[in-house]
Order: sequence, then structure tokens, then C-alpha cells
Amino acid sequence: MNAARTQSWIAPYLGVAITWGCSFIFIKLSLGFLSPFGVAFIRCALGALTLLVLARIMRESLPRERIVWFHLWIVALCINVIPGVLFALAETRTTSILAGLINAMTPLSALFFIAVVFRDEPVTPRQLLGLGFGFVGVLTVLGIWQGLGRNPWWAVGALLLSVTLYGLVFPYSRRYLMPRKLHPVSLAGAQLSLAAITLLPTFAFFGTNGNAVSLRALFGVTALGVFGSGFAFMWNFRVIELAGSSLASTVTYLTPVVAIVVGVVFLHESMTWFEPVGVLVILLGAAIGNGQLAPRR
Repeated sequence: MNAARTQSWIAPYLGVAITWGCSFIFIKLSLGFLSPFGVAFIRCALGALTLLVLARIMRESLPRERIVWFHLWIVALCINVIPGVLFALAETRTTSILAGLINAMTPLSALFFIAVVFRDEPVTPRQLLGLGFGFVGVLTVLGIWQGLGRNPWWAVGALLLSVTLYGLVFPYSRRYLMPRKLHPVSLAGAQLSLAAITLLPTFAFFGTNGNAVSLRALFGVTALGVFGSGFAFMWNFRVIELAGSSLASTVTYLTPVVAIVVGVVFLHESMTWFEPVGVLVILLGAAIGNGQLAPRR
């Protein structure tokens, strides 16, 4: 991978990491008056609206082939519809730390589908070592040895199922969508539109939780939709296109780090010694996995 190509995926990669790292806080805020179904629908609807407007401005048309829409619907189910509901449902009973920790397991799930199911992207020992370092770094950042508290088994199961579906999306998109060379804003806009349409019936019956609407909750769901489910998915398609699904999946190593930084800066939460140490381990894993530390021939 040459220098120009590397620089081209770094910006959207960091954009996805920062945006999705803030999603756990946005979900918590959104649950102020929305149900898990409401959170999932509103974030998809706002994200779709954002990307459709961008597509209009950029004069990018939506996909025309039915098979593309079918593949996008599968992606929408696996990354927007089912996990969107399950993550919000789980966070009604678990901490955002647990959600961030389990979300960081996405690269391991992606590697399973890449190596075992699809078998179209060879996984090297160096990549496995890098992913291993990254996962250990995430555990260190979150201080896993201190325990996760009391969490219902169904909530943990919901998070694990969501992460498994996340891992499927990366190689699936790489095989069935990226070869068609469609613009990322077109793909993501169509994907989120399908997700919103799928979730609409559930929102009509179970959209709110009965609490009063607050500015905090409105801010949370708006940011979650416009950025977390709008721009971020467009950027994610771009990273898959430029750098591959294996590297794109590693963005979830950085999302817990972003969540901690946001908590310290904006929520004035304290930071422990092991959090910056974990960040260094994550960066080391990324360097190993991407070949920066490999000897030059």
C-alpha cells in the first residue's frame, strides 16, 4: 500500500472511530424518551436523510440493480436493524463500558468470517498478532480485571450477537458491494433507507418509552443519526474500498478509547493509569497488523 493510498483511508478511518466511539453516550442520551426500537429507527432515518441530501448535492444516483439493493438490505439488517435495537436494549441494563468492550471484539468476528467462511482475504500471522495485541490493548484500556459488574445474561448475549453480525458485514460488503464501484454515499444512503423502512413498523407501535422529551435526548439521537449512522457509514464503505475489510474492522479497537476520552473531557470522569497504557498497546497492534514494524526487504 503506497503512501498516497494510506493517507486516503486514514481520514475516514479516524472519522469512523471518533463517531462510533461517541455512539455509546449518544445511545444513553437517546433512551431518555425513546425505546430501543425508537433509537434504532430515528438514527437510521436521520442518517438516511443526511446521506440522501449529500447524494443529491454530489449528484450521485442510488443503485439501480435489484441485486445490489438485496445485498444492501442484508448489510442493513446486520449492522443497522438488529444491532441497533439490541445495543440500545442492552444499554438499558448494562454500562457503556461493557458495550464498548464487547463491541471491540468485532475484528475477531470479522477475521472468522474472512478466514473461515468467505476465504477471499488471506489472514497472515502478522495480522493475527496485530489483532491480538489490539484486543489485549482494549482489555487494558477498560481494566477488565476489575470486573464488569452485574449484567443480565440476555443483555450480554444481545451484545455478542450484535458483534457477530458486525463481523459478517465487512467481508460481505467487500465481496458483494465493493466490486461494483458505487460511490460510498450512494451505498450508505440506500443501506440506511432500507434499515429505516424495515424498522418503521416497530417504531409506530413501540417508538417511545413514555418519558418526556428532553434537549439532551434530542441532541443524542440527532448526533447518533446524522453522524453515527450517516457520515460514519459512508466513511466506513470508503475504508473497506481502500484498505480492505480486515483493516476496516479494526476501527472498533479505537472506539472504546474515544468513549473514555469523551467521558473524561465532557463528563469529567476520572482516568486511571491503565487507560493510556492500553492505548499504546492498541497502537502497537495496529502498527504490527498493518506492517509498519515489519522489516524492509
